[in-house]
Parts: sequence; C-alpha cells; structure tokens
Amino acid sequence: MPAIMPNTGIASVPVAASVLPAEAERRLFARIAWRIMPILLASYVLNYLDRNNIAFAALTMNRDIGLTATAFGVGAGMFFVGYCFCEVPSNLALYRFGPRVWLSRIMISWGVASAATVFVTGATSFYLLRLLLGAAEAGFFPGVAFYLAAWFPAEYRTRIIAAFMAAVPLSSVVAGPLSGWMLGMDGLLGIAGWKWLFILQGLPVVALGLVLPMVLADTPADAAWLSDEERDTIRRALGSEQRHREVRHLGRAFTDPRVLLLAGVQFGFLVGSYGVGIWLPQMLKAGNLSAIEIGLVTSACYIVATVAMLVWGVWVDRRGHTIANVAAACVVSAIGFAAAVAFADRFWVATAAIAIALVGINGARGLFWSIPPRFLTGIAAAGGLAFINSIGTMGGFFGPSIMGWLTDRTGSFSAGLLALSGFLMADTALSWVLRLVDRTE
Repeated sequence: MPAIMPNTGIASVPVAASVLPAEAERRLFARIAWRIMPILLASYVLNYLDRNNIAFAALTMNRDIGLTATAFGVGAGMFFVGYCFCEVPSNLALYRFGPRVWLSRIMISWGVASAATVFVTGATSFYLLRLLLGAAEAGFFPGVAFYLAAWFPAEYRTRIIAAFMAAVPLSSVVAGPLSGWMLGMDGLLGIAGWKWLFILQGLPVVALGLVLPMVLADTPADAAWLSDEERDTIRRALGSEQRHREVRHLGRAFTDPRVLLLAGVQFGFLVGSYGVGIWLPQMLKAGNLSAIEIGLVTSACYIVATVAMLVWGVWVDRRGHTIANVAAACVVSAIGFAAAVAFADRFWVATAAIAIALVGINGARGLFWSIPPRFLTGIAAAGGLAFINSIGTMGGFFGPSIMGWLTDRTGSFSAGLLALSGFLMADTALSWVLRLVDRTE
C-alpha cells in the first residue's frame, strides 16, 4: 500500500499545474460517489442482514433449539463481544494492508460464519457462532468510514456517510419481506426455514467479497480512472480542511475526551437500535400477524426511518450543528419509545411510535460518523474510529440482553422499551457535553 499522508489519509501524488474549477470539482466527487458507493452500500446492506437476521429466524428457531427469551437476548448480544474485541486490531490491519484486501477478507469471513449458523443445536453453540460472526465482521464499518474520509472532504462527507449509513434501515426494509419468504421455505429439501434464511443471506456475501477488490481502489492515487488533475483536486480539497486540535498519534486517539464521549454517545443510541431491532418481529407477532405481514410492517417502519435519515443528513450538511442534531435525534427516539409504552394497548399507534423512535436512532446514526474526521487523521483515524465503534457497539450486546431479561421477568415488552427510552435521554445529555468539548460547531 502506498505511503499515507498524515493529514488526509490518501497516498501522496504529484502536484498538478492546476486544479478543477468548482463546478467540475462537484461533478468529480459525484462521479467518485457513483463509482464506489453502490458496492459499499450493497455490502453494508448485506452486513446488517447477516447481523440481524436472527430477529426473524427466532420466530421458529428459538422453539426448534430450545432458547428462552433471556438466552436468545444474550446470544444476540454475543455477536458484539467478538466484534468489539477484534475491532481495533482489524482496522489497524486495514491501515497496513489496504482497504481492498482487508474489506474483502472481512466479507468472506462473515459470509461463511453467518451460513454456518445452520449448525446450531442449542444455547451454547448459538453463543459460539454469534461470537465468531462478530469477530469475522469486526472492522468493516470503521474501515469503510476511514476509506470514505480518504476520498471525500468535509463539505461532502456528512451526506456521503448518511447515504452509506442508510444501508442500516434499508437492510431492515429488505429483511422483512425477504426473511418472511425464506422462513416460508420450511421443509424444502428437508431443511428448516430458518436455516434457509442463514444460507441464502450468508453465501452471497462471500461472492460480493470476491468482487470488491476488482471495483475499489485503495486511494485516489491508485485509481486508474482518475486523471492527474483530478487526483490533485482531491488532495487539495482534503488538505485544506481545518481541524480543531488535530490528533495524529494512535495513543492519543484512545485517550482524547472527544473520542471517549463519541464512544459513549454511540453506545447509547445502539442500545436503542439493537434493543428494538432484534425484538421488533416478536413485538409485532403479538398483533397476530403472519410472518409475511410482520416482514411488511417492519419494512414500512424502516422505510420511514431511511427517508428521514437521508433528508436529515442533507439538511445538516447545509445548515451545520451536527452534534446538536445528534442530541435532537436522541430526544425524538426517547419520546418514540415512551409513547410505544403509553399506547401499548393500541397496537398500530404503538407501532407508529416505534417507527418514530427508529427515525431518531437512524437520524443520529447518519450524522454521527461525520464528527470524528474533524480531528482524527492518519493512523489515529484508523485506530480512533475502530475504538469508538468497538466501545459504542457494546450497546448492541446490552440492548437485546436488557430487552430479553426484562421481558422474561415482566411478561411484556413495556419495561424494556422504557429502559431504552432512558438510555436515549442519557445519550442526549452526553451529546450536549460533547458539543461543549468539541469547538468545531
């Protein structure tokens, strides 16, 4: 991999005599987005399908292998234990070997691990396979975030990252009807429907992982489809960014207060995201819906969240105040969860309230990852992004586990939803502390 510039994260290129005018520059970054974003977006959709397909598999798998609500919640969360422990080493390896090779390796590994879930027979094997899947996926998202920061300057970054993060709710739009249909394959060739789900959502990841190195270039300097003038335009745009109290060294990235606060903020909204996402199909099952109907209603909730996420990202790109909007998104989510409990006896009203909560969560998610590149660069960006994601993503363990434990003890989802609302309100306060510490707003 070519030597990486400390302030931009891209390879050094010869300085051209001139750079592109403003309109041509906008067209250049639009062309780059159309070149690299489709395969990255498709990969992240598959990433979240493989991460969350147990939410639908649980409709029949839990009975077949004898999982209680608590065991299922713990098993769902075990993914994040493996993920968090391997996150930083994986992203440092990406920095060393290059995004193309390492992202491909990650995808092939997680596709195989996801498909292997068909072999679970009880709680112990379920825990083990989820742990391995988390370890296999570690580094994918922060690796892509690091990669995008090497291609897009600040004025484009929020909308680009929001577009990439749209894969999260979009995966749930796809997952609903797709997973419902796959569960309906029960008995085909003597294989249970939930096993078909893991096979058909895992193996395509391996194929896409093999294609990815053929499409991506590690850095703009490696892209044969760019001219020297275009490469220099990218380098100039990235090099002109103003960073507040810039962090370049790996050790400082792990102790910087902004990094620690960002990890805490992400932890809070991911408790909410995974707490509701993993359990939503079972909540909807209480409305006497079929598997296909559960899938369609789930999709509808996430369609609303996806549209809101994209619109919010464009609006913030134009108006600014990213951290304040993250705080506002957390408030929206907390209100949505609380309203779902308040209207628990009115099924469709409660479902609409959960959709509002998803708008807040995904709005926060879409804005959040444009903040770290304001001050993290080079290897500090690679390690710092992974550190934020590894600590924050532990919310994915606590969210489903809290929901499962409280559901077993109370017999309803209300206590769990109130707990998620509390986490999001705490997250709002933490976001405002971050706003005071980070002066770039």
